[in-house]
Amino acid sequence: MEPQKNCDVENDNPQTTQGIADEIIDIEKYAKTGQKPPKDKHYRIKIDKEKHVVDVPSMTGLQLLELAGKTPPERHMIVQKLHGGKRERIGLDEEVDFTAPGVEKFETMAIDPTEG
Repeated sequence: MEPQKNCDVENDNPQTTQGIADEIIDIEKYAKTGQKPPKDKHYRIKIDKEKHVVDVPSMTGLQLLELAGKTPPERHMIVQKLHGGKRERIGLDEEVDFTAPGVEKFETMAIDPTEG
């Protein structure tokens, strides 16, 4: 029996693995509706304009930058965009909880080496 494609998955490659697409929590959707994401097995997060599916409920700023391919991570910063437009810079060793209410997406920026 061939696995069914889940049309609710928002990426270029719909999940075809049986059952996994139903377990992905899209944190951006929850933030936009003002709901707290439930604890689950997989989370869809958006960094810049790329969507990533991760299997942990939280990650550090360093891990998020590495996931986004920003190297070296020390020369980049990551900002968390919350529902309502508020933005918070995330430190490299600071942990972000994807199940916290209001976490919408993340944006990265190169740090100017002349800053400071």
